[in-house]
Amino acid sequence: MEFGVDLLLILFAVAAFAGMVDSIAGGGGLITIPALLWAGITPAQALATNKLQGSFGSLTSSINFIRKGYVDPRDMVLAIVLTFAGSALGTVLVQMLDASILLKILPALLILIALYFLFSPRVGDIDAHQVISKSVFAFTAGFGIGFYDGFFGPGTGSFFSIAFVALLGFNMTKATAHTKVLNFTSNFASLVMFIAGGEVVWMIGLVMAVGSLIGAQIGSHLVMKVGARLVRPLLVVTSVAISIKLIIDQYGSTISQYWDQMRVWIG
Repeated sequence: MEFGVDLLLILFAVAAFAGMVDSIAGGGGLITIPALLWAGITPAQALATNKLQGSFGSLTSSINFIRKGYVDPRDMVLAIVLTFAGSALGTVLVQMLDASILLKILPALLILIALYFLFSPRVGDIDAHQVISKSVFAFTAGFGIGFYDGFFGPGTGSFFSIAFVALLGFNMTKATAHTKVLNFTSNFASLVMFIAGGEVVWMIGLVMAVGSLIGAQIGSHLVMKVGARLVRPLLVVTSVAISIKLIIDQYGSTISQYWDQMRVWIG
């Protein structure tokens, strides 16, 4: 399959914007996956190629946060290992099982996350009380959210962020920094499995990877500079946006029918 220069430039720009958004609040896949499907590749190829370009963006953000001292990878070894294992397992299982049940419950979960970040007084620039140990976090949130990312994906950044804030008491900047490390881990594990299945469209993926890398550089620097004032509202907006998109994708035709009926009744 051949792709024109104009299409590749559009996908590059989309990936750059998505990489910036994703490094701040997560949800970049909400932007890139529809663009990949629009480019004419199959859904499986879109998911696989998205993992390729997303891995570059999340790696770039992770390196920036590590260099600036927001993350010590040595303190996250167990979480990284278990997130990798969970994501790899999820990617294998999604090719054999029906993930449609997640479409039904995910919008409600993401809206609850948005409400938590919007109203919780704990979400700010100051660390709060730690609820569980980092080892327990690795076995529960690390493995569980990693599995979810490999199995399905949308909202993974929001889930990691709320886990770091609610369970380990991290401030928003610190939570975002650690989220990107585990996000890269789960992206990379899933990518390895997709490569084994031969689903990655390399031309598109590598072009978008460059865009994602540039966007992630910009976004991660903004997080370190502005902190919770930027991350908190974007996490709320991103969570709600993903919820709305999933609801429209699943119930759009039904909603349209009810709307048409209401217009008829109203006259």
